[in-house]
Amino acid sequence: MKLESALKHFSPQGLAITDSPNGTSADRLTGTDIMAALGMTKAKASFGVSAFLGKTGISNEDKARAVEELTRYAYLKAPKLVGKVAGRRMARCMQILATLAYEEYSHSAGTSVTCHHCCGKGTMKAWRDVVKYPGYIGIDGEEKIPPVIEREVVSELCQPCNGKGVVYKRCRNCKGTGKAIDRESTKATGAPVIKGCERCGGKGYSRMPSSVAYRAITALLSELNERTWRRNWKPLYDLLVTKCDIEEGVAADEFQKVTK
Repeated sequence: MKLESALKHFSPQGLAITDSPNGTSADRLTGTDIMAALGMTKAKASFGVSAFLGKTGISNEDKARAVEELTRYAYLKAPKLVGKVAGRRMARCMQILATLAYEEYSHSAGTSVTCHHCCGKGTMKAWRDVVKYPGYIGIDGEEKIPPVIEREVVSELCQPCNGKGVVYKRCRNCKGTGKAIDRESTKATGAPVIKGCERCGGKGYSRMPSSVAYRAITALLSELNERTWRRNWKPLYDLLVTKCDIEEGVAADEFQKVTK
């Protein structure tokens, strides 16, 4: 049984009545069995289970626990030059990196964030020329009364979010599917050819740029330059994101073994 399939037992929609025997039914595992399996899996892959449950929004406690585990891992893997630059603020820096790395790991094509252009309002203020009176043109085509135009602040629809106030992380090229049409091959063969989306790398969503983490760290370490960040800090940040994916994979494998 896949780890993702266990999520339906956290929010059951109703009682399923079936005449299939328990021994051969695909739903032979009850909610109690799934919870027990998760407990056994967590005993062997605590970090992976906590990261997964926190990512899916099941448990805020597991999310906090996963960030703590990731912070400790960052301490162990941090290069000496990182500790030299951070100094006494090392603990806070590792916590910031772990938190942002976990947020990056938790993102998906369905993730939405508040539009930073309109701050979630859906409209933006802008100076525009407003026609108060259109004027009057006579039958002879001569302007009798000139138009009255005043410059005012007006509310306009926010174009990046289309007035919704939120922006989705899904890739605009593949619409979150991770697949796109290869136009050159399609034109050559005359049949649709599907390939992995080059824009998002087949993930279906755009990654959070590392510059966000850089700005968060420089707010604490103003002396950190971009060259040092890319040489010593960014590889550590990418390692933390990869660590979450690896641990989730370990937890998924253990869960499959338990429920086999």
